[in-house]
Amino acid sequence: MTTASNYSELCRVWARIYRFNHLSAIVGWDRNAMMPPKGNAARAAAEAELQTLIHRTRTEPRLAELLRAAEQEPLSELEHANLREMRRDWRDANALPESLVEAKSLAGAKCEHAWRTQRPANDWQGFLANFREVVRLSREEARLLAAESGLSKYDALMDRFEPGVRAADMDRLFADLKQWLPGLVARVQSKQRAETVIAPAPPFAVAAQRALNHDVMALLGFDFAAGRLDESAHPFSGGVPEDVRLTTRYREDDFAQSLMGTIHETGHARFEQNLPREWLGQPLGVARSYGIHESQSLSFEMQLARSRAFVGLLAPLLSAQLGAQPAFAADNLYLLLTRVKPGLIRVDADEATYPAHVILRYEIERALIEGEIEADDIPALWDEKMQALLGIDTRGNYRDGCLQDVHWPDGAFGYFPSYTLGAMYAAQWFAAMRRAVPDLDSKIAAGDLTPVFAWLNANIWSQASRWETPELVKCASGEALNPRYFREHLETRYLAA
Repeated sequence: MTTASNYSELCRVWARIYRFNHLSAIVGWDRNAMMPPKGNAARAAAEAELQTLIHRTRTEPRLAELLRAAEQEPLSELEHANLREMRRDWRDANALPESLVEAKSLAGAKCEHAWRTQRPANDWQGFLANFREVVRLSREEARLLAAESGLSKYDALMDRFEPGVRAADMDRLFADLKQWLPGLVARVQSKQRAETVIAPAPPFAVAAQRALNHDVMALLGFDFAAGRLDESAHPFSGGVPEDVRLTTRYREDDFAQSLMGTIHETGHARFEQNLPREWLGQPLGVARSYGIHESQSLSFEMQLARSRAFVGLLAPLLSAQLGAQPAFAADNLYLLLTRVKPGLIRVDADEATYPAHVILRYEIERALIEGEIEADDIPALWDEKMQALLGIDTRGNYRDGCLQDVHWPDGAFGYFPSYTLGAMYAAQWFAAMRRAVPDLDSKIAAGDLTPVFAWLNANIWSQASRWETPELVKCASGEALNPRYFREHLETRYLAA
């Protein structure tokens, strides 16, 4: 970094913001994983106060002049990229008043905390009482961001998660998926009906599952000196690169839910743990987008962990921790982990039906933010779209329907498209990886995961936010995002002889 005065002062301000965000991430993790229920009101107030402080720092009046003056200084390519990200962050922050930031933080904390008990109780009406306020504040946030950026209201929210991606882009991608995905799912199910699969025999003790998860995380290169695994109602990855916090959840009748969820979150964690330390504390040093981040979790969970080569490594670990049984033979385990069956729950969905869950949520939340529907309309729309996209009846089942995700209670509208973008990116990364390392699968089968991690580190992890997303995708894979790779991946894994 240069010693130019205006730019250096900006770096000091954003380093302060990074440290505040560090605190925010850890107290958020604690609220979800460790905090006793009666602490929620006090924690919500403390978090809202912290968010207000962060917002105040991001909107200091002097930053406008510092940003203008820094443009005239002799900066390197990386410093210009950092300044670009500062300016984007500053613009978004200045579009919102402090009072809205505080109110939305409080409303989200209240709604999310109540959701934890309302979901198991199937209590949609109770949830609505808090959720209507989250929607109201999110719409106001969207209106102000749209006025500042010139985007539509939903695009303005999505831009915070996927800079540069628009609803029109997602409409094209999702229209294409709707054309071929249902037929592929039907063909896969027809093929799999002829397969004999041995079901695993529960119970699987939580302690044994926890030990298994730690074994697999170690195999995947997770640094336990810079992170930890805990439990929460909804699995997530949080913290900061120096201290990554992962959570999973356990069921004694289903080891795969916890195992694959842990692998998914480990993909996020490896990205965070390998972000360039020399850029730490600066906007340049964070992941480029949520879709790019999701491409790492899905590279681990879908592309790698469900491959035949990797399943051969998993099988002995399962037998060692959960007890040997016929279901854990490698060939059978591969069949178990690649079942395609439409289901109620997004996070448990197979990779072929998963995009349908995302399309449903995208279509509903976009209409909700744009004011085309109200919160009360969500259950009927959910039922209609689940039937149309997956052939599943969800009427009256709010717990496994529109109450299942933490995103909407927390006010995270515009996030869901990142999941399918991540799946498409991940397929494109592995296609590029196999071109670079033609014997990749044999190396994985032999227990050598170095080529996978080395490619991801060189092309994704070490790049952080140096490039805008289209440039990052081209630099990594040699071309723009191409959904063909996702389709080819599914056809190869599920329909090849």
